[in-house]
Amino acid sequence: MLGSGSKGNSILVESGGVRLLVDAGFSGRDMERRLAAAEVDPGSISALLITHDHSDHTRGMGVFARRWGVPLYLTERTRAACGKLLDGTEQVRRYGSEEPVEIDGLTVTPFLTVHDAVDPIAVTVTERSTGEKLGIATDLGRATTSVRHALQGCDLLILESNHDEILLRECHYPWSVKSRIASGHGHLSNRAAAELATELYHRELGAVVLAHLSEAANEPELAHDAVGAALSRRRYRGKVYVAPQEAPMEPIDTTALRYARTGPQLSLL
Repeated sequence: MLGSGSKGNSILVESGGVRLLVDAGFSGRDMERRLAAAEVDPGSISALLITHDHSDHTRGMGVFARRWGVPLYLTERTRAACGKLLDGTEQVRRYGSEEPVEIDGLTVTPFLTVHDAVDPIAVTVTERSTGEKLGIATDLGRATTSVRHALQGCDLLILESNHDEILLRECHYPWSVKSRIASGHGHLSNRAAAELATELYHRELGAVVLAHLSEAANEPELAHDAVGAALSRRRYRGKVYVAPQEAPMEPIDTTALRYARTGPQLSLL
């Protein structure tokens, strides 16, 4: 997690020699700074995939793709909505929710979400050689049946836990913004994230990362306690992390997660 929250979101997935960025919601310079903090050369990035058009997911995509010659994966509608960030020299590769995208040894499976963007997508990323599966769903107005189905069986789950319902009502946001966030096209509350996480629990789930926390309407401890307590009632033995906004968090090694449960096997970060 290079950073997650209202000010920007970006996730680095690494498998062998493949490095995939999911979203680039920081400036080009800040993206490079965060990668440097994670000891990753920007020139080693294999691809950049954008989930939707909101600026906290797209801010640095054009600059980064041009500067480092990184293939940029966009849906057609997201590309149209983000035209001002592109100058036509990028290596744009179109994708959609209809079929998976193969990026070297990774299979990226997009699926539609309910969010107030022009074409909101969430993804799972599966390492073909091992079957390890990562779920990334950071902007969800509500967890639809298709979202629940797509996120089944993940070894590692990155899930939105945007706001505490009480803090959202009491924070300084205008009422119109509060209503949008709490709506079925907005963001998941801690309570809703806890419900979804428990529904997605299975014995092989090794870690849950809570992402996209609101700076004004949430606190890391509230999100962690809500989801952690709900999962503990399912006898969950894995880790619950809260992704920070200002700096990358330590890498999560799914090889180590699976080894801790079943013995030595594979390699997806």
